Amino acid sequence: MRPKSKRYKSIENVAEKAKLYQISEAIKLLKQLPARKFDESLELHFQLGIKPDQSGEMVRGSAPLPFGSGKKVRILCFCKGEGVKEAEAAGAEFVGAEDLVAKVQGGWMDFDSVVAHPDMMREVSKLGKILGPKGLMPTPKSGTVTSNLPKAIKEIKAGRVDFKSDKTGGLHVSCGKISFEESALVGNATSVISAVVQAKPQGAKPDFLKRVFMSSTQGPGIQLQVSQFTAAKEEND
Repeated sequence: MRPKSKRYKSIENVAEKAKLYQISEAIKLLKQLPARKFDESLELHFQLGIKPDQSGEMVRGSAPLPFGSGKKVRILCFCKGEGVKEAEAAGAEFVGAEDLVAKVQGGWMDFDSVVAHPDMMREVSKLGKILGPKGLMPTPKSGTVTSNLPKAIKEIKAGRVDFKSDKTGGLHVSCGKISFEESALVGNATSVISAVVQAKPQGAKPDFLKRVFMSSTQGPGIQLQVSQFTAAKEEND
């Protein structure tokens, strides 16, 4: 067995394995870890009570990050006509129509998010097998297929993340940088967890949030206490 590094030994017991932590407690522990040479992301990892092989139970949506993502997001916008000027003015880095569809089909992927006008979806649907597995396919549900392109682009630029459950029932979302203030990370994480709970499919199991862990990019996973989120949804339903 490969010997554990000094860093691994210093962080493996940062949290009690059987304990459920409040969001603020988990963030404090992660911020106390030895610093890396880069600004790590704060990540949320969900194990959901769904049947991932059934399309009706896929969990998909978006969540605003009130305090930003800490990342420069390059947006590809599919549109024509007046939409081109609107998208460029709103800050989209790449704007076009069939020419950009062909470029993506050719293997170009130098963008982080995709927005499309409804009129373009007939062409954009050709990219399903390319964008879908990467979680980049625009959809009305996530707000990335819209006639209000400036609104969608500005929201993504300000800080918004899209999420989608995978074939194991897992879901993974980044919600800021570990260098952010603790209150900002709490706000972002709360927004993401709330959005995932609101995206619960009707057929999902009662224990929809089976487990939720928080970690930094190269840090340990700390299990969160999230019963308050599911309780709040039940009260509102």
